[in-house]
Amino acid sequence: MFPVLRRLPRAGRLLAACLLALAAAVLALGAQAAVNPASAASLPCDIYAAGGTPCVAAHSTTRALLASYNGPLYQIQRKSDQKYLDIGLLSAGGYVDAAPQVSFCAGTSCTITKIYDQTANHNDLPISWGGLWKGPGPNGADIGADAMALPITVAGHPAYGIKSTPGTGYRVDHAKGVPTGAQPEGIYMVTSSNYVNQWCCFDYGSGENSHTDTGNATMNAIYWGTACWFGGCTGSGPWVEADLENGMYHTGSGSNKDPNNSGVHFPFVSAWEKNNGTSNFTLKYGNATSGGLTMPYSGPLPNGYSPMRTDSSLLLGTGGDNSNSGQGEFFEGAITSGYPSDATENAVQASITAAGYGSGGGTGGGFPGGYHPLVVGNDGLCLDVFGNTSAAGAAIDQWSCNGQSNQQFQFVAGSNGYGELQAQNSGLVVGVSGGSTAQGSPDIVQQARSGAASTMWKPVQQSDGSWSFQNQNSGLCLDVYGAGSNQGQQLDQWPCKNAAGTNQDFIPR
Repeated sequence: MFPVLRRLPRAGRLLAACLLALAAAVLALGAQAAVNPASAASLPCDIYAAGGTPCVAAHSTTRALLASYNGPLYQIQRKSDQKYLDIGLLSAGGYVDAAPQVSFCAGTSCTITKIYDQTANHNDLPISWGGLWKGPGPNGADIGADAMALPITVAGHPAYGIKSTPGTGYRVDHAKGVPTGAQPEGIYMVTSSNYVNQWCCFDYGSGENSHTDTGNATMNAIYWGTACWFGGCTGSGPWVEADLENGMYHTGSGSNKDPNNSGVHFPFVSAWEKNNGTSNFTLKYGNATSGGLTMPYSGPLPNGYSPMRTDSSLLLGTGGDNSNSGQGEFFEGAITSGYPSDATENAVQASITAAGYGSGGGTGGGFPGGYHPLVVGNDGLCLDVFGNTSAAGAAIDQWSCNGQSNQQFQFVAGSNGYGELQAQNSGLVVGVSGGSTAQGSPDIVQQARSGAASTMWKPVQQSDGSWSFQNQNSGLCLDVYGAGSNQGQQLDQWPCKNAAGTNQDFIPR
């Protein structure tokens, strides 16, 4: 309460009036700040709302997309006892709290079974029940992503993305509040150039409630990959395209003849599509860790696609008819009501780059996420599952690098810095046969995931950027037996040398 003003000289009265005005302004600003905290302007769906195109769905495994959100990001289920766990945030409007996931999934495998919608519409994405194209799950359903398959960091915090392998798909039908028909719609997602293919369809956006192809213009989704349906594509991709049903469109004609659009190659990519429903769709992309947006196309809809007839199913990882041969990575994304302005999208891009996406799981010491060939430091050969077999007990050797799936390994973070080296061709992990702690015997094989200490390795980065792997059970390091440089030479475990350029150093490519 302010004191009563007594009669003052004119100068004093002016000063008092100014003080009262200043106090009122301070109170007003304080009240405004209480309603609109500074962080509210920095997250994607708050930015979209301020621009008049609010989010009708917002999905992420890494962070909140609204400053007020403090609910779960996604749900996981572990294989050992079929129990579920919701993965939430460190704080409201903040980053994912991934530590409970690491503990929950230790010694078993986990699947992401649902991605929660952060808006009031509750358009959560469960695993899709399938569709015209059957998935590999029960009764033709799709499957969920391996919860531990894509370790990354965001603002230095450990996090996990969705590694959408062929057959993976999430979907909600008759979604609440989403654009339909020719109503304008905007979409963005954060994905990656590290894991793509040419097949249909790694999509995020709107599709048909029937999960069948109901004709041109019944979808509006971002496609991300190397598909070139209409010929004449420049480069080899990947590209951001629009899946409008019956075609992934680079442009209104379908083809891509832009010499400046030969492909986008960033570990983290922001992909964008917006459609006004009658006369225009626009594609954009950006580096999700720095810089602005590039617009490879903005122009007329394809012939036969005006007006749009978009349906109200929301999907991730498949086409509208459940075509599920595509593959890709997903970290966050949102769908808006209305056609966002360029200024709004630029502001959302700034929010994305400020989020701090980085490769490598938090408990993995920064080792790059996803599958990679591991090149042996002293001879240039690749870590390899002998015979390209999926059988447990197959030897781990070195072989000429050929890009096959038995030479693709990912680090699946565990606890205390240790984790598993998982082979893509089999899903099995690199382990020491019999749990031996002896040095020098060529007894490194692939084994079922069990969480046993003999299958757990700690990645240690060397000064030249290569990595060594120390076994939790023995304390010894993964090693090419006898430092041999011949194809087929098996691996053993040996005292760690902690020096670069040796037969214990592996370079992810």
